Amino acid sequence: MFTNNRQALRARQRGLSLIELVLFIVIVGIALGGVLMVMNLNARHSADPLIQKQALAIAEALLEEIEMMPFTNCDPDGFDPSDGSCAKLEAMGPEDAYSKQSQKEGRGSDVAPFDNVNDYSGFQLTGGQLDLANATNVVVPEGYAASVTVTQQAGFGPAGAQIAVAAAVLRIAVTVTYDGGSIVLEGYRTRYAP
Repeated sequence: MFTNNRQALRARQRGLSLIELVLFIVIVGIALGGVLMVMNLNARHSADPLIQKQALAIAEALLEEIEMMPFTNCDPDGFDPSDGSCAKLEAMGPEDAYSKQSQKEGRGSDVAPFDNVNDYSGFQLTGGQLDLANATNVVVPEGYAASVTVTQQAGFGPAGAQIAVAAAVLRIAVTVTYDGGSIVLEGYRTRYAP
């Protein structure tokens, strides 16, 4: 059949043996399985940064709103700018929105019950809650909840010296919780007027 040994040797070496073929399939299968597992893990957690960014946006908006409020020792409704007298001291915590008598600058009304930084102490928002000013705007999306803690701080004097509580430095902590975690933002507000 073959004229010399060289042709016979070449004929036997053509192709792959069954063992080589099985090993190749096993190695490629393991490599492909590893790549697919990594891709699955990445795809499963690809929305996490979006959820965290949304929680951060809620916390930033609420902290900015609170820090923009006036912070005085007198309730804005009890202050007389003509003589600088204070008829009503500001208390820590929310006030009854319906007992407000004046609605200066749109604050302290039934629509916007907060007229001072102190009023936000203990404030909470839950997912799907509507904006107080416009019932068609949703402030906090479903799945998120926000809470505010306002506490008086001391020790912010020169070189960490204690300052009187009447000098009032407030620490504002906004906590936004979502499925799988929470974000806390803190800010400080100092009293700038009596």
